[in-house]
Amino acid sequence: MPKQKITFTDETGQEHDLESQNDAEKMNSSNDNIKSKRSPGALFIVFMLILALIMGAAGSLGILMLLSNDQKLMDKLGLSKLNITLPIEKTEKIKIEESSAITDAVGKITPAVVSINTSVNVTDVFGRSMEQTGGGSGFILTSDGLIATNKHVVNEEGATYKVFTADGKEYDAKVLATDPYNDLAILKIDATGLPTLELGDSDDVKIGQWVIAVGNALGEFQNTVTVGVISAKQRQITASGGGQSETLEGLLQTDAAINPGNSGGPLVNLAGKVIGINVAVAGQAESIGFAIPINSVKTAIDSIKKNGEIKRPMLGIRYVPITKEVAKLNNLTIDYGAWILPGQSRGEVAVVPGSPADKAGLTENDIILEINGQRVDQNNSLTKILSQYNVGDEVTLKYLHKGDEKTVKVKLDEMK
Repeated sequence: MPKQKITFTDETGQEHDLESQNDAEKMNSSNDNIKSKRSPGALFIVFMLILALIMGAAGSLGILMLLSNDQKLMDKLGLSKLNITLPIEKTEKIKIEESSAITDAVGKITPAVVSINTSVNVTDVFGRSMEQTGGGSGFILTSDGLIATNKHVVNEEGATYKVFTADGKEYDAKVLATDPYNDLAILKIDATGLPTLELGDSDDVKIGQWVIAVGNALGEFQNTVTVGVISAKQRQITASGGGQSETLEGLLQTDAAINPGNSGGPLVNLAGKVIGINVAVAGQAESIGFAIPINSVKTAIDSIKKNGEIKRPMLGIRYVPITKEVAKLNNLTIDYGAWILPGQSRGEVAVVPGSPADKAGLTENDIILEINGQRVDQNNSLTKILSQYNVGDEVTLKYLHKGDEKTVKVKLDEMK
C-alpha cells in the first residue's frame, strides 16, 4: 500500500512532510546508537593507555630508587659512571612509645618505693587510750636501708613507724634526721641488699615533660602509679596539716595525681630517675600537686650519708622575698632580693644575735641582692642558694643598706 503523504503547518506557516521527518529521525537515532556503542570501547582504550603510562612511570621510579640505594647493583650494570641520583631525602622515623617508656620506668622504680605506717597512742576527751594510725610513702636511697620521705609524715611525737617494702616485708623504722630547710626526713631500717632509686637532675626538668608519681595512696593502696606532666616550676605554697604550716619554695607543679598517702613518694622521669619528692596537693582544685625538687635536698642526703645527720648552713635572718607586687606595695626601689624583716610574733627578730649575719653587720631593712654573684629572686630564693653550700663555707653577700650597695664576706654557721 502506498504511503500516504501527510503534511502539517507550523506556527510560522511553513509546511512539513511528516514521512521525511520520521526518516530523518530514524537516521539520527541510528547514528546515536552507533556512537553509543562505540563510546565505551574508546573510553576503555584511553583509560588503559593512561594506566599504562602511570604504571610505567612508577616502575621506572622504583628501578631508579633500587639502583640509587644499591651501589653493588649499579657497579654490576655499569651505571656507576652515570651518577644517577634522586632528590629523595632519607628520613629515619623514631617512634617513641610513651606507654612502653612508662611501663619500663614503673617496673624499674616500684621495687624501691615503700609504704610508711605510723602508730601513736592518744587519749580522748574521756580519758580513754586509743591507737591513732596514719600513712605515707618513701623511697630507698641506699641498699642498707636509708629511706627518704616527708618530714610531716614522721613528725608525730611518741609515734612508732613501720616500713613495708614492695616485696611485702615489714621493718621497724627510726627517724635518723630531718631537714630544717625542707619537708624532708630520712628513715633507717635494718636491712641489706635493698633495691634503690637513682637521683636525677631537677634543674633539667622541662614544663610539659612526662612524669610518674608512685606512692601509698590513701594510706592503703600500696605502690599506686599515676602519670602526668610538669605543669610549672618554682612554685611557692604554704602547706598546712596537723595544726602546723610551712612555707615551701621552688616546688615543681604536676597534674599527676598525688593523693593523701602519696606524701614522701618519688616523682620520677621516664628514665626512672627521681626528680622530686611528692609533698602536697591543692585542696580546692583537681590535678594540682607539688613536689620538692630533688636538687634542693641532695646536699642534705649527701650529709646524712657521710655524717649520719643533716647539717644545713644559715645566715641567721628572717626575711620576705621581694617580688614586683611587694616592691610596688612598699615603694621599694628594686623588685628582687631578700628583705630582712622581723617576724609577726614577739621575739622573732630580723637578725638573730650572734649569727653570721649579725657578725657581718647586716641589720633590719637591709636587702640581700646576691650571694657569690648569684642573684636572689623568684627563680633563686635565698634558701635555695644557701642549700648549695655547706656549714663553714665563706660566701660574699651583696646587699642594699639605706639605699647604698655594699658587699661583705660571711662564714656560714650550722642551723640548729
